[in-house]
Amino acid sequence: MKGDPAQDDTLQVRSRRYVESDTALLNRILGRDIGGKQNLLVMNDEAHHAYRIKREEADEDEEDEFGEAEEAEEFFKEATVWIDGLDRIHKQRGINFCVDLSATPYFLGRVGQQTNRPFPWVVSDFSLMDAIESGLVKIPQLAIRDTRGAEIPGYFNIWRWILQPGRLTPAERGGKHAAPKPEAVLKWAHTPIGMLAGLWEAEFKAWQASGEARPPVFILVCKNTALANVVFDWLANGNCPSGIPPAKIEGFRNTPTETNTIIVHSKVVHETDTGQARSDEARWMRFTLDTVGKTSWPVDSQGRELYPEGFADLAKKLDRPLHPPGRDVRCIVSVGMLTEGWDCSTVTHIIGLRPFMSQLLCEQVVGRGLRRASYDVGEDGLMREEVAKVFGVPFEVVPFKANPGGAPPPPVKRFHVHALPERAHLEIRFPRVEGYTQAVRNRVTVDWTNVPPVLIKPDQIPPEVEVKGLNLSNRGRPSLLGPGRVDQVTLQERRATLRVQELVFDVARGLTREFIEQRGCAVPPHVLFPQMAAIVDRYVREEVAVQPPGGCARPALCPLLRLAGGGAAGGHPPGRGQRRGAGSPALRAVARPRLHAGRGFLDQPRSARGAEVARQLRRRRHAQVGAAGGLLH
Repeated sequence: MKGDPAQDDTLQVRSRRYVESDTALLNRILGRDIGGKQNLLVMNDEAHHAYRIKREEADEDEEDEFGEAEEAEEFFKEATVWIDGLDRIHKQRGINFCVDLSATPYFLGRVGQQTNRPFPWVVSDFSLMDAIESGLVKIPQLAIRDTRGAEIPGYFNIWRWILQPGRLTPAERGGKHAAPKPEAVLKWAHTPIGMLAGLWEAEFKAWQASGEARPPVFILVCKNTALANVVFDWLANGNCPSGIPPAKIEGFRNTPTETNTIIVHSKVVHETDTGQARSDEARWMRFTLDTVGKTSWPVDSQGRELYPEGFADLAKKLDRPLHPPGRDVRCIVSVGMLTEGWDCSTVTHIIGLRPFMSQLLCEQVVGRGLRRASYDVGEDGLMREEVAKVFGVPFEVVPFKANPGGAPPPPVKRFHVHALPERAHLEIRFPRVEGYTQAVRNRVTVDWTNVPPVLIKPDQIPPEVEVKGLNLSNRGRPSLLGPGRVDQVTLQERRATLRVQELVFDVARGLTREFIEQRGCAVPPHVLFPQMAAIVDRYVREEVAVQPPGGCARPALCPLLRLAGGGAAGGHPPGRGQRRGAGSPALRAVARPRLHAGRGFLDQPRSARGAEVARQLRRRRHAQVGAAGGLLH
């Protein structure tokens, strides 16, 4: 394109690309305030991101450490850019002294044996426990006991509790390096979410009664974007995955005129932090996140509101009101964790739906909810106690990789097994089947004699949890032992908003949707739904038993109840109940989408390479595979 944008208004410069010199960098960053001064004093805020990192090979725990691969790469890039900038400043102007400020002065990530250890240059330490004991922050209350009777309560580490053997099916759990399906996580996590949400609703009403204009804020920290999207859709829009009851938390529902729940992706946060937002909605989301818990803008000496740079123009462009966009936000669904320095004083409840592999990560997540809502001093000269209830963030988990001692065992003899080209005609092909269904043509009935009952026991899904504030052990580590107030968190608030008839209709609706989606089903929904409702109603009344402590609404929060009516909702098998249609139709296989049929030994293309096995091998004439040494010929 020819022309000069400075003289021709029809020409616009969308971006400039050039290599910035050290002098230009210093002039841009230091500006006129510092000018040409030398021998500088540097104060690094959030200094746990400002140290040199020796890149090593990624280990299997790194995804658990950062959440997603993009977050890990962004962490190392951010630390490197910061240190490089300080190097360039020191080269040109000289840095006399550098002060690091951080609430979590630990090494994080690929730094070898130093991972999770404090910086060796720490000279003054005012720890989180000191801040809690001084009353400067809220008291985080964590689960210490539940009805399961286990040493570690399930909601203390929700992610580990969900991934316990036998809780998820192989299809729900995923492969070795794959994450569990979001629907499978929510199937078990919706109970602790509902438990804390009931407390949030009670807290919200108490704040309103006291004249507090700000709402309390509920935070959910998810492992990845897929899980966050499912949780957000379930809370904000009322879209329930198959086999999961509706949230029915009206305070979190979004409407055309109110945005009560928002979802924050780490990529959007990074783009807005670096000034590279790709859309106006991303920029607006950043303004929303920064104003959560704020009812008005600051004003100048003449009473005029001081808007952030670019906010007024963006609000006019998007036709949005000029009040703080995060003023009415009540729930935040976050991927990974919210950025450091995010200040919101109204966070009261936090749930972690991700693995936590370091003390640093736990402190950073819980730290989002520790800022006090009020610093007013009472008549006794002390500030009022404020608490933040936390599920799923295990504060005391610090991993250390064990080094097994003793002499290593002798290596096991291995054999190379591979496919033989001359036996290609013996190759086995098999379909990849996701499950089996039965066609429904007329009427659905249940063989009640073969339907197993469901017993809802408190040792499977805890209905009551005791939470307690953190103390300091005699070794200086956070501990849940010792003196302190113990609060009880129950499902009482949630039970008050649930009815058994709602449960029956929700389960019947899910089963009706399953049958209608089957190719062989010719029954219209308005004919099928009443049959399903009657079956589920009888099942709940006659086949479901609740062990105390419980209540009539307790089944609504139990994932095992997806068995009702012999349905396969929620990934559970249909029990032993039989669904019959006219002519007793045969089973139909449901193929897994987007996957080709399985072929041959170890499937293609790995069959060409074969595999190493350590088992004793026997001769097989009618097989496609062979082994080195002729053991299978």
